[in-house]
Amino acid sequence: MECPICGCDSTETLKSKKVSSKSKEISELLLKCNDCGFVFKDSITETRPVEYRLIISKNNESMKTFIKLNPDDELSSGNIVLSDLGQAEINALELKSGKRVDKAFVRDVETIWSSSIEIPSRIGVSIDFGGDVTSYKIDLDRDYRIKVEDVIKLEKNIFKVHTIKTLERKMKKGAAKASVIRRVYGRPINLRNYDYDLTSNIHSKKLKKPKFS
Repeated sequence: MECPICGCDSTETLKSKKVSSKSKEISELLLKCNDCGFVFKDSITETRPVEYRLIISKNNESMKTFIKLNPDDELSSGNIVLSDLGQAEINALELKSGKRVDKAFVRDVETIWSSSIEIPSRIGVSIDFGGDVTSYKIDLDRDYRIKVEDVIKLEKNIFKVHTIKTLERKMKKGAAKASVIRRVYGRPINLRNYDYDLTSNIHSKKLKKPKFS
């Protein structure tokens, strides 16, 4: 603290008083300059961590917990946070207005939506055989990338990806990491060659027939 009279930063604290709120702690000080003897008031404001709601998705299960964060900090999608339920990657930030954004100051956030990074990502795969749909759930490393037009093998089925549905949108081109993919859509092709075989990653399988009236 600098003396407002002589600018000396050597002071003696004569009295201090703390005023606390949910997110801040203010120390009100009465100081005396050690150089010129002037007595003056000053204060120190410290931001205190506040608990925020965190939703962590583990495959089809969502778990709720709370983490302490500094309200003045800024969060973004892709940031990693540590909670009592393990590490999680932020997918979206829900503001107090209900709007979801990719970036915000912590003080404006109501809920943090995230995915666990301590387990593989489980994504859906739908192969359309002209109305008959074979669906799979497969487990992949979170950084595993799938792109539109990839040719993939699952069991005896070889198919080409035409759409990727992520947490945010549907993609007709480009690639995405398994950590943000919800479902991959493809159609069978008459080829023996393929880019990669994910048969060993299958968690479950389901067949769906078309409905006729």
